[in-house]
Amino acid sequence: MSMDDMHRKKAKLESILADLGSVAVAFSAGVDSTFLLKVAHDTLGDDAAAVTAKLNSVPDRDIAEAEAFCEAEGIRHIIVEVDELSIDGFCDNPPDRCYLCKSRLFAEMIKAAENIGIKDLVDGSNMDDTGDYRPGLVALKELGVRSPLKEAGLYKADIRALSKELGLPTWDKPSFACLATRFPYGEKITKEKLRMVDLAEQKLIDMGFDQVRVRIHGDIARIEIEPEQFGKILQPGNASTLNTYMQELGFRYVALDLGGYVMGSMNRALDN
Repeated sequence: MSMDDMHRKKAKLESILADLGSVAVAFSAGVDSTFLLKVAHDTLGDDAAAVTAKLNSVPDRDIAEAEAFCEAEGIRHIIVEVDELSIDGFCDNPPDRCYLCKSRLFAEMIKAAENIGIKDLVDGSNMDDTGDYRPGLVALKELGVRSPLKEAGLYKADIRALSKELGLPTWDKPSFACLATRFPYGEKITKEKLRMVDLAEQKLIDMGFDQVRVRIHGDIARIEIEPEQFGKILQPGNASTLNTYMQELGFRYVALDLGGYVMGSMNRALDN
């Protein structure tokens, strides 16, 4: 795709946002929502605000990054705290867990937006979010949450390229999903297990690994990283350090997935 085509999509995005008049962006500090928030603020000024969810399943580093970006850009920022573990059925981790969570979460975000006089909540879903199993998108549709990036025909590659052009630090940021996605469907989600996964992934990030997931299977940690980094993680010093650290967190066994990082790998169980 040429930059001219991407610029046409960006212009369409700006037109969609301008027609809305005022928006609150569901802001996670990820690649998509950061780009959407930047364009919304450039288009609408103070009529664009950010709403960030503080959850047990979101690392503190993401909240800090969201706060820092909004402060640097001069964007109004609201943080909504929701205890997703208290949502009926969430901790049982059924296949529609994301629907249960987002129904509650986005309803709270809509209220927060309305409290500052903004009627439309928008999210960063894009054209690449149409293939994998995503029950959370059903909740957004039911609540009337718009997805301007998707409406403008923008794909993740477009968003990264345009983000780089805008000088956004997130243009090459690894993809992230909430920590609850690290659990196989049916495995109980607890605050302690979420903390174990969070600290394990932070350790990998601190060691210099980019795209990481630590999937939890009972007392087993299954590490997903990019295949080209297998050599690094298997170096004797790195392997022993990581194994000891994860066992101290509470994992009994630590394994490397030879398939490497795969987005939504837990959804394979739904195909059986």
